[in-house]
Amino acid sequence: MSCVVEAPDPADVLIVDELPTVEAIEAEAREYERAADQARRADRGKRAAKKVLDKLPAGIYGTGKVFRTPSSRQTPDLAEITRIFKANNLGPVPMKPCAPSLKVELVETAAPVVDETLVGAAA
Repeated sequence: MSCVVEAPDPADVLIVDELPTVEAIEAEAREYERAADQARRADRGKRAAKKVLDKLPAGIYGTGKVFRTPSSRQTPDLAEITRIFKANNLGPVPMKPCAPSLKVELVETAAPVVDETLVGAAA
């Protein structure tokens, strides 16, 4: 079993008095896990289909039309940025961490609802 490192809560989480009922949170956790599992299965299917479709030239194949469109998204060219930094002795390219990912697990037994420090702070 691997150790999971937890990130701190974001600044805009609810305070104790604003928390929904435990039942509502449990229901949302079940729905989140169900939807996440469904999305993972769909993504695996999409990747498998794309593996085949990506190799096809543009055209109509039965009722399926395969074509490509230019992307409007842009991403930094890290290879070029690194080259410029090295050429100008600017050191390593500055990087920042991505936002923490929300993870939800269903547990066998009920855990404490809130941290005791939060309960004391609300009193």
